[in-house]
Amino acid sequence: MSERFIFTRHHTNCYHCGEDADQIIKAVSAQAQVICSACGATRIFIPRFENTGTVGVCTPIGCYNVWNIEADGRCKNCGVTGPHDLTIGCSHFTTRCRNCGYTHFYRFNLEYIGQCPVGEEEVSAPRAP
Repeated sequence: MSERFIFTRHHTNCYHCGEDADQIIKAVSAQAQVICSACGATRIFIPRFENTGTVGVCTPIGCYNVWNIEADGRCKNCGVTGPHDLTIGCSHFTTRCRNCGYTHFYRFNLEYIGQCPVGEEEVSAPRAP
């Protein structure tokens, strides 16, 4: 994932190991990932569609709590670097630019469990205390 769009973290209980740990969140045009920093459980989402005219986000109900997160990123539609709303569930991942409303919908594609090296310098959000 060489394109840099949204790289952040969300501190919560891991759905796989149950540990209270940072969930590393990476989103680019080609895919999005949620990686547990404790056990390496990784969910990969692939693009479903993009839309500039839809108001709101795609939030199907899933088997885990839905995360509503704010993260900074550079919008590929308007080019502004600023806040994006992220909505992440077990089967969907949505990013929405607050500046222009450009929305990128991803759907769940693959899950694997294993240690995935995550470079700390890549993540823009601070660690939880």
